[in-house]
Amino acid sequence: MKESILTLDEAARLTELDEEAVLAWTKAGFLPPLGYTDEQRPFFAQEVVKKLEHLKHLQEIGYREDEIKKILRKVGWPESQETSARQAKEELLTVGSLAEQVGVSPRTIKHWEDKGILEADMRSEGGFRLYRTYYVFFCKLIQDLQLFGYSLEEIKQISDYFRLFDKIRRDQEEHSSEQTVSYLEEMLDEIERLYQKIDQLKSGISRWEELLKKHKKQIIQLKNRYTGK
Repeated sequence: MKESILTLDEAARLTELDEEAVLAWTKAGFLPPLGYTDEQRPFFAQEVVKKLEHLKHLQEIGYREDEIKKILRKVGWPESQETSARQAKEELLTVGSLAEQVGVSPRTIKHWEDKGILEADMRSEGGFRLYRTYYVFFCKLIQDLQLFGYSLEEIKQISDYFRLFDKIRRDQEEHSSEQTVSYLEEMLDEIERLYQKIDQLKSGISRWEELLKKHKKQIIQLKNRYTGK
């Protein structure tokens, strides 16, 4: 996916308009945004530049807003390249929204991205980023691995395997057969290491559950003895 987006200020700068003018066109329904930032400021697909330039041209030659609407209904946008239906339908999360759903701070999300564990699906020139909702689940997997005792460097390696596997599934001709087999064998080895770690954790959890259950019962009995219950 990894496509560019434009924030409100970037769209205004590229078209030499002020932000209020871009907001006015947006509120009037000419420029449906892809979504809104955590500060409720709209962001757009790259195609918004052509649309804004067209709107500005029509306005400069004397057309009123109602007349422009009629023109667009009749003629449409010049060389319109609408955002794909998949992007339009799929919810995209800001750093703040992703962090909130995962239960971490936005700083943590940015740190994981700086480490190369996460890759934003869409990014503006100024660094505004968007993520697919899948990343909520993926971030929880990162938290799981941290509980398993994995370092961020080790988690990045596993994340790289995820991305590589996705590329292999999408384009099986990208690498030679020998390379592909080698990569897949590495992934299988990593899966086995994860299984071993999970088995160790299951054993540890079982021991702690038994220990806590026993001691909780003893503590309750001792408390009741002191309270006379």
